[in-house]
Amino acid sequence: MSIFELTAILLTLAALLGFLNAKLFKLPTTIGIMLCGLGFSAILILAGQFFPGVEKMADTIIGQVDFNEALLDVMLSYLLFAGALHVDLSDLASQKWAITLMATAGVVISTFLVGTVVFFLLPFFGLELPYLSCLLFGALISPTDPVAVLGILKKAGVTKSLETKITGESLFNDGIGVVVFLLLLEVASGHGQPTLGHISHLLLVEVVGGIAFGALTGYIAYLLMRNIDNYQVEVLITLALVTGGYSLATHLHTSGPLAMVVSGLMIGNHGRALAMSDTTRHHLDLFWELVDEVLNALLFALIGLELLLIEDGFTLSLLLLSLVTIFVVLVGRFVAVSIPVSILRPFRGFSHGAIPMLTWGGLRGGISVALALALPAEAGRNTFLVMTYVVVIFSIVVQGLTLRPLFERLNRGRGASPV
Repeated sequence: MSIFELTAILLTLAALLGFLNAKLFKLPTTIGIMLCGLGFSAILILAGQFFPGVEKMADTIIGQVDFNEALLDVMLSYLLFAGALHVDLSDLASQKWAITLMATAGVVISTFLVGTVVFFLLPFFGLELPYLSCLLFGALISPTDPVAVLGILKKAGVTKSLETKITGESLFNDGIGVVVFLLLLEVASGHGQPTLGHISHLLLVEVVGGIAFGALTGYIAYLLMRNIDNYQVEVLITLALVTGGYSLATHLHTSGPLAMVVSGLMIGNHGRALAMSDTTRHHLDLFWELVDEVLNALLFALIGLELLLIEDGFTLSLLLLSLVTIFVVLVGRFVAVSIPVSILRPFRGFSHGAIPMLTWGGLRGGISVALALALPAEAGRNTFLVMTYVVVIFSIVVQGLTLRPLFERLNRGRGASPV
């Protein structure tokens, strides 16, 4: 099957699932499409018990989609740029220390806490994997997913301060999470021990290099846009910035996601204020909002349909372990949030409910699934893929749907206090 035919099938499915959700369930689009996708997968699995050819055909089609490549190499760059485009730099700057600590130290703390607890839990469920493999799971499940966060937080009705913290952290913690994941993967694969110099070099190239590259390409695009007044060309420039910039960043081994975040912030702030006419702003916003919505629909449909490919890996003991892991991940997130907040509390105010809201609002999504798919088989890929999938589904559905009610409950009678 050609890429065009495969894309046509996925787009059609995403559109039908979106229509079904809008007509019947009226859930937030991303959550509704994913749940409809899960339901569709379950129906196909059930039908496969009576008509094996149906499930086999569906498995063949979905199996041709490389989820890791589709998300990390194609969708992610556009989704991150579209998300960063609407983040106010002044709001981000006002929360810089909270975001920095949660996106760096928080990810590392959660990685080691979750990985260690899972290592000691595995034998109780008849499983045994090396400690390094468990740390890899901790690394892939610890960063919050910007795509899931941005897609759901828009509808949550939380305060601007809280939205900035959660959004800012999710946009930047992927860089640290991927670096930690890569370092652990090198060790687990037997490619050497990470020295301080190696870690520093990787951080410098991936994180600092990604930020610097994003600032440079974003500035070049800004200069080009400032010198013309043609919204078609200016939209084309931003499209080239994302597509070419992400590709080049990957080629240079810098963090493409961080580069896209920085580029998006630059175009969305300096570019919006100094390089665009009202007409350009209007068309640029409409274009990237549409890109964001379409790719989100495709991504969450794929997450739902991935059940077809991993259902053979589900066993009762692994399902029970996955349910326990949800609690472990939430505790890891709670600790990773509590430490930075406690450090900063003497220097700045945090309102009532800050820690539970930041804990519950740290959603996991497609990036965790993509990284789990990148695990080698000997590192427990099949086991951790099922665990990751269950955590992600819980995170998006349960946490995503209850984020607003939790916020309202915590702030009932207190006014709209900043968090």
